Amino acid sequence: MHNQVFEIQNAHQFEELSLKAFEFQMKNNSIYASYASQILKGKRPVNCYEIPCLPIEFFKTHQIICTKKGIEKIFVSSGTSNRRSKHLISDISIYETSYLKTFNNFYGDITQYCFLSLLPSYRENENSSLIYMIDDLIEKSDNKDSGFYLNDYLNLSQKLIELEADNKKTILFGVSYALLEFASKFPQKLKNTIVIETGGTKGKGEDITKEELHEKLKSAFSLPYIHSEYGMTELLSQSYSSGDGIFKSPSWKKIYVRDVNDPLSVLEDSKTGGINVIDLANINSCPFIATQDLGKTFDNGTFSILGRYDNTDLRGCNLLIE
Repeated sequence: MHNQVFEIQNAHQFEELSLKAFEFQMKNNSIYASYASQILKGKRPVNCYEIPCLPIEFFKTHQIICTKKGIEKIFVSSGTSNRRSKHLISDISIYETSYLKTFNNFYGDITQYCFLSLLPSYRENENSSLIYMIDDLIEKSDNKDSGFYLNDYLNLSQKLIELEADNKKTILFGVSYALLEFASKFPQKLKNTIVIETGGTKGKGEDITKEELHEKLKSAFSLPYIHSEYGMTELLSQSYSSGDGIFKSPSWKKIYVRDVNDPLSVLEDSKTGGINVIDLANINSCPFIATQDLGKTFDNGTFSILGRYDNTDLRGCNLLIE
């Protein structure tokens, strides 16, 4: 089924494959089947919105994987708690296909870019799904200048100056707090560089809004926009924003919003609620997930993130609260 996932072209195909994925989960994922059965009480969903979404906390307390699937890789969320999310991966090539196709859809051919990584806290987590993706992008770029930087802001600054002087297209992936520190110490004018922030200020001082973050970075780097990546340990697909706070997803991933007081209800576009995700790349773990993020959807299939539920655990890949 995963081969069909990446061939989805329209909403009808997404709907059809989502229902097939649901049936597959009910037969092969005992944890999801038990949870969904209690909600559905013998009914069967007729569209993707009626498919129960598993609360994301289950990834902290259960092994979410379909039966008869071996474990090839385990992604673990950042943090120091013993109750960190674990995503059991039976086929790492599915994840690789997902992020490579998604990147290509949004930004084009990988080999035209130099990739720089400023993700010090994630680098400390050898089982980070974000680091796995960035490292692979660096390798596949086949660019001698691509690489990662921990807290080496001076060398990163010098590398950017060099790349800008040579008019080389560059993408700088960075965790929010590190980008802020780097911007304050080494502001410079970037013309050929796309800055993509991945969120994350946990334990790094006072939170600021996403808007404030982007304004500071735009000012420091003389950029009209700061891009964003929305992903998490529990998902195998990313969404990207080109700088307006509006995220787009690949054709095999859908975001919709539930009422915070009624988790089985679906809200209309432009209404604030809890983010539900259908990520069909998760076919062998669980494609239907209720996150702890708050957001809105729009009629063109895009969405925005507004923050988190109150009194919930913050994941390592946390977004800045707005």
